[in-house]
Amino acid sequence: MATEPLVTHPQNTSTVRVRSSSRLWAKRLETLIIYIIVTALALAFIFPLYWMVITSVKPNAELFIWPPTLWPRTFEFNHYGDALREVPIIRYLGNSFYLTALNVIGALLSCSLVAYAFARYQAPGSRVLFVVLLATMMLPHHVTMIPLFLVFRQLGWVNTFQPLWVPAFFGNAFLIFLLRQFFKSIPDELFDAARIDGASEFAQYWRIMLPLSKPALATVAIFQFQWTWNDFLYPLIYINSQDKKTIALGLQDFYKSQTTVEWQQLMAASVIMVLPVALLFFFLQRYFIEGITLTGLKG
Repeated sequence: MATEPLVTHPQNTSTVRVRSSSRLWAKRLETLIIYIIVTALALAFIFPLYWMVITSVKPNAELFIWPPTLWPRTFEFNHYGDALREVPIIRYLGNSFYLTALNVIGALLSCSLVAYAFARYQAPGSRVLFVVLLATMMLPHHVTMIPLFLVFRQLGWVNTFQPLWVPAFFGNAFLIFLLRQFFKSIPDELFDAARIDGASEFAQYWRIMLPLSKPALATVAIFQFQWTWNDFLYPLIYINSQDKKTIALGLQDFYKSQTTVEWQQLMAASVIMVLPVALLFFFLQRYFIEGITLTGLKG
């Protein structure tokens, strides 16, 4: 039986090519528009940081001129030395690093243990407890501020560092939720094999769960580092001594101690405060983005 030859119409082929080309150009235009919008938003968010750094190295003659200079004609780095001499920034940085390190350790330890229990065990009432845990995120900090202060005052912890780091060892609802969602995405077969090999529950948590959860743990560390480093309210409530103040309180003292604000020195001190957080995110951004992206793959 003879088959009819396949006939292609040049007009139809050209039409398909035109449509494909138009779709390709529309896709490229859409991508270009998205890049333009994202770049504009990034510049808008980066500009205040750039202005802070530039102001810290401007001479007095260029500080208030109009139109403002986006790039100084001369750079003066002596404002950083003046800021270090005006207030004990090194001591404030040491106090902030001390509190931040304890808070990060406490958050990683407590939140990972609680999240591991919620992710691995389906005990009676565990879902109710998890819902209650999530409900605590709806409470503003102002509600618990006064009861916490009364408790810490009865313990004699006012004007000490304990109220600023001990709560981190009791978990954080948001960080527990973040880790729990990531932990549930890890296959159960790994733990079944480890249990067959005789690994204890703590060994499974320490040797399997934590090494596989580095992106999520890095995300938790970045969040807790940023919250503790930038915290102004709670150090203001509990710290009275000058030698125990953090860098956030130190900036306020630096601003209040000047009759005429030295903006270059204030911006220099602000750059010193922001630098550790910026460096931490710069070196851990891959883990941070990966942890945020992978969290919640499994409900």
